[in-house]
Amino acid sequence: MKASKIVYKPVGIALGAVSGMIAGAAFKQTWKVLGRNEDAPDATDEDRKWSEVLLAATVQGAIFAGVKAAVDRTGAATIRRLTGTWPS
Repeated sequence: MKASKIVYKPVGIALGAVSGMIAGAAFKQTWKVLGRNEDAPDATDEDRKWSEVLLAATVQGAIFAGVKAAVDRTGAATIRRLTGTWPS
């Protein structure tokens, strides 16, 4: 196993937690910008419309995926700068 992969493993776990927190905060702000005064609906919120629930889930998923990709890519690039090899 490459040294860069061994080094990246715990870094990747920590970055995953950080990216989740960043994505959650970004989604809350985005939901407010979309003009929604209430918290984002859960799929089981009986009093919310289907369209609102699906919009919230779609926006949340897109933000999470984008943040995760950006954080993972930054972490991998940092490991390459430190070790000289890409953690694959």
